[in-house]
Amino acid sequence: MEGEKEAILQIFDKYYSTIHPARELLIIHSQLVRDKCLRIVSDHPELHADDSFISEAAMLHDIGIFMTDAPSIGCHGQYPYICHGYLGREILEKEGLPRHALVCERHTGTGLTVKEIKNQQLPLPQRDMVPRSIEEQIICFADTFYSKGKDLKKEKSPDQVRKALQKFGEDKVKIFNLWCEMFL
Repeated sequence: MEGEKEAILQIFDKYYSTIHPARELLIIHSQLVRDKCLRIVSDHPELHADDSFISEAAMLHDIGIFMTDAPSIGCHGQYPYICHGYLGREILEKEGLPRHALVCERHTGTGLTVKEIKNQQLPLPQRDMVPRSIEEQIICFADTFYSKGKDLKKEKSPDQVRKALQKFGEDKVKIFNLWCEMFL
């Protein structure tokens, strides 16, 4: 476990210097998501989720944000924020973490289908970016409860998450509701 923590810290250090304005925000957000994930795993042993992998992947799921243009969170990259998932995938694939990389790409909202990417003309590769494994679903679900805004540490209620997802379509709310049944 100690070696895993060290490896995660080395990745943070490589992409987020100790003075990077988004570093502390990213670490706090990732820890909150990780902790919620681990509570779900602990409460639901019937899911047979890999808690070690979840711990690592939850810490790394937003690694790509520094490449995006999101000044409110200290990121001044060239890509739109929606791109942070696939950019994180590319980073973690280069780091030799292909399974973790998929979590990065598939964690946005309740996931994005290739049809949604095309119909909304999103600046993303045209492929399904939907969480598939139970670990990916747990991380995606836990992430919906935390924003990177001013209320960084405040966990949203399920109703607040539903309201936020509603603007993306009823199908997103249905996925979230299914996850509530599975994970809460």
